[in-house]
Amino acid sequence: MVLYQRGSESEELSGQDLKLALYTALEKLGSRKKVLAIPPDYTRLHSKAGEITAHAWEYYKEALTDILPALGTHVAMTGEEINDMFPGVPHDLFRVHDWRNDVVTLGTVSGEYISEITDGRINYDWPAQVNKLLIEGGHDLILSIGQVVPHEVIGMANYNKNIFVGTGGAEGINKSHFIGAAYGMERIMGRASNPVRKVLNYASDHFAKEMPIIYVQTVIGRNQAGKLVTRGIYIGDDEEVFNLAADLSIKVNFEMVAEPLKKVVVYLDPSEFRSTWLGNKSIYRTRMALADGAELIVLAPALKEFGEDKSIDKLIRRYGYCGTPKTLEYVENNEDMKNNLGAAAHLIHGSSEGRFTVTYCPGHLTKEEIESVHFKYADLAEMTKLYDPTQLKDGFNTMPDGEEIFYISNPAVGLWAHKDRFKD
Repeated sequence: MVLYQRGSESEELSGQDLKLALYTALEKLGSRKKVLAIPPDYTRLHSKAGEITAHAWEYYKEALTDILPALGTHVAMTGEEINDMFPGVPHDLFRVHDWRNDVVTLGTVSGEYISEITDGRINYDWPAQVNKLLIEGGHDLILSIGQVVPHEVIGMANYNKNIFVGTGGAEGINKSHFIGAAYGMERIMGRASNPVRKVLNYASDHFAKEMPIIYVQTVIGRNQAGKLVTRGIYIGDDEEVFNLAADLSIKVNFEMVAEPLKKVVVYLDPSEFRSTWLGNKSIYRTRMALADGAELIVLAPALKEFGEDKSIDKLIRRYGYCGTPKTLEYVENNEDMKNNLGAAAHLIHGSSEGRFTVTYCPGHLTKEEIESVHFKYADLAEMTKLYDPTQLKDGFNTMPDGEEIFYISNPAVGLWAHKDRFKD
């Protein structure tokens, strides 16, 4: 059931528009006594989810008892991040999701079904796990708030991913990520329907029907001036609301380039990207647009680690981004990788498979560290002087020496591809 929908490729919704949309939908639901909000964390700062969560708090006041950021495997938000993303919302409402301990299993999707939808590539069972607060908290409304945008693991981010991955457990997160990696990231990105989404939809239909979840989905894009604006908001309780948002997101966030790109420069905003676990969106979102032999340069002033989770950081440092065949070999022969399929999937996603080069320019990691995980290294100051983010515009730029590059100021808000690599 769709409670509210508004959006188009030309819309520029204001903060007041978002508030009106939320209030209109919530009024249709009637009164609620105990509400849980599940927004994304700071890595989705531009989603407008923080602003919408603040509106929900203003609407429900003391009835909104808990806010559980959908951290997945990410680190907890700092007080400064909460202030920035959720202005005016009391800190004592925020809960921290512990993906290793604070989860319950609602049911299991059979390996037989997963084998069927992955062309036989994966045949293990998958547990539908959520934070125990969703089950034990006694809430009569769960607001799942977030942005629909192309995504490397699940094709299009958000909807029930916010629940089963954002508040999910280690086994569920690891196995869902590996399903996507094994099936093929380039067969998934930008597609609302794919094996990973089908697994989560199965879980929603069979194990979560009685949960009082309402999805609030935004679509964010750039206007002609290059400014991020809200193009749509869709609110409802089932897959229809996600599909509406996904349809608009493909129009707004997906750019088909005329020819494969030979040189791409990506900037990672220091407020959002401090690890390759997140920063590798620069690779995921551009890989289908890159020519064979292309060069991807990543300007990463805040990069200080590989994995946000310490154990995953160790695995990335140990094995590196070495390509699919080698990673699968590691999974087969090493218990630490076998027990951390999410990390294995990440290593596959972050590899160029030898087709193009990735040069990281980190603010806080050394040349030795970058090269140890099979990336190339370049000095951040030198490369920033050469490719100054304050002077570049998104898209094609011709440099003073005549060199042509393609610049991306935030890889998290889009997907770029060439038609030869984006086929149904």
